[in-house]
Amino acid sequence: VAAAPASAQPPDQQVMAPIHKFIDSFNKGDGAAAAATHAAGADLTIIDEVPPHLWRGPKAFQSWSADLENDAKKQGITEPKVTLGAPTRIDKSGDQAYVVVPAVYTFKHAGAAMREAAQMTFVLKKESSGWLIHGWAWTGPSPKPAGGAVKK
Repeated sequence: VAAAPASAQPPDQQVMAPIHKFIDSFNKGDGAAAAATHAAGADLTIIDEVPPHLWRGPKAFQSWSADLENDAKKQGITEPKVTLGAPTRIDKSGDQAYVVVPAVYTFKHAGAAMREAAQMTFVLKKESSGWLIHGWAWTGPSPKPAGGAVKK
């Protein structure tokens, strides 16, 4: 008997909606729309590669966004874009969900095209207004030149 290979799960559209809206809004540079996909409670938690790496609380998204923008200016990063793949895991338990999604971050660093394959892990809760993101983490290796050439 052969085991089926691990593959992407069929997406739960209601759970995935705030995740896609967050990423679409991020890619458009619409911080207000991206923030609206996140809960504004004390439990909101964001983990990312940008210092200080951890943000918590009702204004975690706004603080993360400001730190990301400041880091991008300091590092010479432009044209940021995140592309999501199909979720590889969606676990729902009542009004809570855990979602793992492959992601690719592309950007320019001092004019050079860069690519970072990673995954995002989300925790969502269903509230009276619908599903909201209560936490997420970006996990992956360091970015590499988009064309595969080694950066000197």
